[in-house]
Amino acid sequence: MADQSQRPQHARASNTRSFLHKLQLHSPNSTQLVGFMTLVISGSILLLLTGLTLTITVLGLIFFTPLILISSPIWVPVGTIIFLVIAGFLSFSGFGIGAVAVISWLYRYFRGFHPPGSDRVDYARSRIADTASHMKDYAREYGDYWHGKTKDAAPGA
Repeated sequence: MADQSQRPQHARASNTRSFLHKLQLHSPNSTQLVGFMTLVISGSILLLLTGLTLTITVLGLIFFTPLILISSPIWVPVGTIIFLVIAGFLSFSGFGIGAVAVISWLYRYFRGFHPPGSDRVDYARSRIADTASHMKDYAREYGDYWHGKTKDAAPGA
């Protein structure tokens, strides 16, 4: 028991040196330290601004709530009208821009400038024309078949 409590002096010194060496290896360099300080300062400023904003908002609501309640019969219809006017204007503008884009695309397509997507339109047009041609041939062939059947059923027809 006495041997454990009285360690040799050089063993304690080496443990201290190794601990300090490990601590020195894991210590942050100057770039990391500046980055950490920037993070702390920025976070503190943003936290302060958040608190001020919340305080001013609550005080504003406390002071202006009676005015808002008294004048609310005016604000609701005015707000509704303003909302409808803005929604109508934005809808009209959006539809107008869409119409101009479509007309521009059609103009470039018919003038032969090959706008984006024209190859898909040409492919669809050729597929429709091929299908119509096949249906025409099929109808002609099938119609001749039924025409022959009607002659067999009614020889004088």
